[in-house]
Amino acid sequence: MMEAIDFTPKIGLNIFMLEFDIPSVYYNRYYNNHLFNEENREAEPVTLDTILQWKRQCEAEISKRGLQFHDMGHGWTVDPFGISSAGGFSAKGTVKVPEQSRQYVAMIDGKRELFMDIASATNFCMSNPDARGIVRDSIVSYAEKATNVDYLHVWLADSHNNHCECEACQKMIPSDWYVTLMNEVDEELTRRNIDTRIVMICYVDSTWAPQKTVLKNPDRFSLLVAAISRDYSIPVTPNLDTSRVQLAEYTRNHITLPATVDEYITHAKKWQKKCNLQSMVYEYHYWWPQYRDLGLFEAVKLIHNDVLGYKSNGCNGMIEDGSQRSYFPNGYSFNVYANTLYDTGSDLALLKEDYFKHAYGEDYKQVIAFFEKLEGVIPYHYFVQKSPGRGDFYHPELVKDFEKIADIVDEFAPFVQAHKRMPYRAQAVSYKILDKYLEYCKGISIALAKKANGEEQAALDAYNAFRISFGRHEIEIERWYDQQMCFASLGRIFTEFLNPEKATEFAIMQ
Repeated sequence: MMEAIDFTPKIGLNIFMLEFDIPSVYYNRYYNNHLFNEENREAEPVTLDTILQWKRQCEAEISKRGLQFHDMGHGWTVDPFGISSAGGFSAKGTVKVPEQSRQYVAMIDGKRELFMDIASATNFCMSNPDARGIVRDSIVSYAEKATNVDYLHVWLADSHNNHCECEACQKMIPSDWYVTLMNEVDEELTRRNIDTRIVMICYVDSTWAPQKTVLKNPDRFSLLVAAISRDYSIPVTPNLDTSRVQLAEYTRNHITLPATVDEYITHAKKWQKKCNLQSMVYEYHYWWPQYRDLGLFEAVKLIHNDVLGYKSNGCNGMIEDGSQRSYFPNGYSFNVYANTLYDTGSDLALLKEDYFKHAYGEDYKQVIAFFEKLEGVIPYHYFVQKSPGRGDFYHPELVKDFEKIADIVDEFAPFVQAHKRMPYRAQAVSYKILDKYLEYCKGISIALAKKANGEEQAALDAYNAFRISFGRHEIEIERWYDQQMCFASLGRIFTEFLNPEKATEFAIMQ
């Protein structure tokens, strides 16, 4: 985390975000169980006090570098009522609702209980003025104490179709109640002379813009557009004509999330028009999608086009939800992301030439050719479809293509071995990581071939065998590679058809 913060301004970025009051959900996946690599690494349990200390250290490093500090996010819908969201989805079934707080929990199907038995997925009864007052006071108190926070993110619960169904709540859609709460927060912040900016989120149910309410002081707020359910094979449409985009009507607790990023932009523009809001983007390129393009270049092209497309549609900046170690097989993707944000006039071809030349030395064009060969084997769209299952990944005609990956790797391996001793440290490290990537491509292609052939159980077994085998490298390359995020992403491919519930767990554990 310290290195990631230090790296941020060096590559031209100016924001760093830490989610949750105590971000235990993230640290637990690594230290408490080394998720997806338990067979190779022993658990190293850490306490909440330690994690909070680490967060404070990160805050100090963010401040030293003059970065905008964005804080919090989910949790406000339950934490103020004594219901801990700290464990995220991993804490399913472990959190109880205090009886004195049950009256404030969103009522669904006549019951006021935790949604899916998960605190962070649960909303509160937003029409209840007492409940709003408790949440308002919690937000304002946090802002008053955390004077180093530039932008305080106040999001609703981390799930959808989970809003209160009581008679009073049904008088307005969730976004109207959301704006009502934000106006009350602004009034109290203003009364206490606190200038902290508040970030609202266009996400799941609050994707739909308010219908009846408006922000009284829009200068206090920013809108975060979070297109979590989009298709990652189709980039943002530049200068989108939103009149051509059809949106579904909001139906309480019966919504279907938008399938395209253009739908999200259309929703965001409705928010902007209704509430006079500036907006920025919350993206997920470095969550599960980054592990779905073996050839690298199509995914990078999409990121480049997304940055430009969002900017052309009035979104001013981007925060990425994903791993802090997104440099496997190299840092080209993150380099393009940062450079394009810093200079939207950046030329993608020149960025590629520049990066590979510096990372791999004078023979860099052969490295580019290797990735181009990988890219030509399996179409990127095959890996990034929104709802994977047998229908999407069952393609026997691709089995021979997957088998070609081993040949491409074997052909290229001697070149990598011959370039491990480079004169510059950065280049030596680049080839070291690339050497591991060859093993990665070869190993995962075996499981993917079985998946394409419809051998579901054999594919899952091959995935797990490779996960354990490759996991032995984690400690050596973890500065650049995230075992947990990688195999959680891949795991969704191999579990969806056999066990949809398990696949959902893979999705939310990321």
